[in-house]
Amino acid sequence: MLHLRRRKRLARRYAQARRSGPLTGVNPIAERPATALGRIEPGHWEGDLITGAGNASAIVTMVERVTRTTFLGHLPARHDSASVRDVVVAALSVLPAHLRRTLTWDQGSEMARHAAITAAIGTAIYFCAPHAPWQRPSNENTNGLLRDYFRKSTDRSAYTADDIARVQAELNLRPRKVLGWDSPADRLATLLGPPSALRR
Repeated sequence: MLHLRRRKRLARRYAQARRSGPLTGVNPIAERPATALGRIEPGHWEGDLITGAGNASAIVTMVERVTRTTFLGHLPARHDSASVRDVVVAALSVLPAHLRRTLTWDQGSEMARHAAITAAIGTAIYFCAPHAPWQRPSNENTNGLLRDYFRKSTDRSAYTADDIARVQAELNLRPRKVLGWDSPADRLATLLGPPSALRR
């Protein structure tokens, strides 16, 4: 069982290794459609990396704002922009276009290939202001839940792809008060049909 006892959460500090310079051609969050701000229209995602010991390994986390569906991507060896692009494209491409409208991320260098993601799957990508994680509230909340499974400063490469998939399934099958005690999988099922891809 991967679940760990919750430890006191510390203020988040951004790893300098993730920020090798300003991104180019970014769409600021202020230009994101108003429909993404309200939690009515599905298909608007928030994403981030949770990095491991020495900033050497990472897990991609993405959360859909309406259903709270979570996708996790395993990056045990590297989390450069090409690796992150591949994980994001693979995860979101299983969804129909109306369920992958936008993705909001922070200004980490791992998203240097954001234009390639948009070209591949049509998802518009918007960027938060620097050091403003509260502009991705659903993702920040989910990252807090993930600390019960993946302690800070541990080596993410110690986990297998199956470990990551089990955590993803547990989060998506967990009833949520904010969803009227439905699970994210329940809510996604109303939009997509039985979410077999989320169950392992």
